[in-house]
Amino acid sequence: MKGEPVALKDSFLKHVAQTSPFSHAFPVARAEGCRLWDTDGKQYLDFVAGIAVTNVGHCHPEVVEAVCRQAHLYAHTMVYGEHVQEPQVQLAEAIARVAPEGMDCTYFLTTGAEANDAALKLAVKLTGRSWIVAFHKAYHGDTLGALACFGEERFRHSFEALLKPVDFLPFGDFDALERITAEHAAVLVEPVQGEAGIRLPPPNWLVALRERCDQTGAMLIFDEVQTGFGRLGEWFAAGEWAGATPDVMTVAKGMGAGMPLAGVIAPRDMLWRFAADPPFSHITTFGGHPVSCAAGLAAMKVIEREGLLARARECGDYLRDHLRDIAAADDQLVDVRGAGQMTGVEFASEKRAREVVTAAMAEGLLLETNLMAEDVVRFSPPLTATRAECDEAIEKFAKALKS
Repeated sequence: MKGEPVALKDSFLKHVAQTSPFSHAFPVARAEGCRLWDTDGKQYLDFVAGIAVTNVGHCHPEVVEAVCRQAHLYAHTMVYGEHVQEPQVQLAEAIARVAPEGMDCTYFLTTGAEANDAALKLAVKLTGRSWIVAFHKAYHGDTLGALACFGEERFRHSFEALLKPVDFLPFGDFDALERITAEHAAVLVEPVQGEAGIRLPPPNWLVALRERCDQTGAMLIFDEVQTGFGRLGEWFAAGEWAGATPDVMTVAKGMGAGMPLAGVIAPRDMLWRFAADPPFSHITTFGGHPVSCAAGLAAMKVIEREGLLARARECGDYLRDHLRDIAAADDQLVDVRGAGQMTGVEFASEKRAREVVTAAMAEGLLLETNLMAEDVVRFSPPLTATRAECDEAIEKFAKALKS
């Protein structure tokens, strides 16, 4: 039996495609709450949460029950939009209750990248325009439409021949908003830039962006793939947190409680255009999968009943306060920033950040850097994380800094 984990890792490296040449090949055995266990039985405190996915923790009993119950009824009956499937309807109703006013309809999909592609298609169809605005350091996914809006050229250059031209502006720059014109179909923006190192916009910048889109007729799309479903301590950044409401929101990650699920949220009369001129303008086979929707609905009930929005705000503030205390005594720590349970700790170098992530893992704490900011260590625990678990993470992080 002792040889099995090694054999499993070898098979993983041989038969499963990796996305980097340095996968640490963590051998997951099971997960519960904020904890993971490897195949040797070692326990880890998970403060990555699948990159802001498992918002109600791993294997929450109510989510597991909802998944099993729905799997016993039916898993797939017909391509999305053709059959009335109760889990989809109930989840769409629940989202409409907590979304900003007027955002009353959801087009369910499978991934955040797919949702962003659909939103861009919708904007082009509704406006009759072709150009898009995105922002430097933005990450919206890797399908062709989303990749065209990838705010770092090194990730785009191999595919430029396939990509739609996009105008890139500096994130958080008020003066640059003047470059949005009546030629632009849409502006695609993350309310908080996740993979750029948890970069928050300056106060009122999203309000100014909303105003500029109103002036030019460009549609405003909030990519809430990371920020949605409680990550910032509100259901969505759109509305009160941002001070502005977009025309369209795209969501995924925390939406499905660990199951693949995404969506485009917008007014009903806007999303109806996918069914007209021509019909079937956007189609998905597995979007809004009933098992995933059942999981998402169960997770929303847990977030509401357990007060996880407030906990995300309170525990996130608590975590950052203590991380700032640590940073004040370590000249290799440059900044601590974030909102809700979305925190970035910036180091003086990528090398030091990677060393600390590796050392933290040895201490039993799972952290990770960011795709376009490898000098920033991400803290994005499940929203269920308690103050005691934050204390444990802080202690393990402090030990990792000394290694």
